[in-house]
Amino acid sequence: MNNHYRPQAEDPNQLALRVGQLHDQLRLADPKFLAANTGVTYLPADPRRGTFYLPLWGQDISLTYPEFTGRDARTGELLSTFSQALLAYYFTISDGTPPTGKWISFSELPEGRFYNQAFQGYTGGELAKIIGDDADGFAQASLRAGGRMPQLEKVLGDKAFSFRVLPQVSLLAVCWLGDEDFPSSYNILFDAAVCHHLSTDACAIVGGTLTRRLINNYQVMKDH
Repeated sequence: MNNHYRPQAEDPNQLALRVGQLHDQLRLADPKFLAANTGVTYLPADPRRGTFYLPLWGQDISLTYPEFTGRDARTGELLSTFSQALLAYYFTISDGTPPTGKWISFSELPEGRFYNQAFQGYTGGELAKIIGDDADGFAQASLRAGGRMPQLEKVLGDKAFSFRVLPQVSLLAVCWLGDEDFPSSYNILFDAAVCHHLSTDACAIVGGTLTRRLINNYQVMKDH
């Protein structure tokens, strides 16, 4: 993992190269095996070609085999480079481990503690800077972004919303309201099984993407 990894600053050419390498690996795998591990549907067109169908951030997408080209299943629009990369990591790494329902921080991921400060800066730090004490605004933005209030035996923070990114990958956005001594803070957490499905780099991409989705929804609400 690169120092001070920031998905929004990733060189698209380098990312495309890495995605191409992952696709080369995936073409050697049985698509039915990949479908079972990732929890998606695979429909073969013939013994050598077919299509995977799965949700990504709640959006139905298609992924061709053996090209591994991702598109919006409804419109046919090509997915972004970051979404293509996320799918490549997911299909390469996922081993079928189900979500645990337990949440861990980025610092608990492999090598995560070395890059946690940078990750927190462009995720929780940005949410705190833009949303601040507006917990209700955070809640509305989370719902607009497809978040759900999780069923937790012990409630985390003052507001928390879970997001299903991929069939086996979920995130939790948490808000802790501040007081006269401490400012409000935010954190992006991961289901404890995430390492069975994504690399730490890919988790950084996902965390940054969720942050931007929340901020964009919040700003849209404030503009109206």
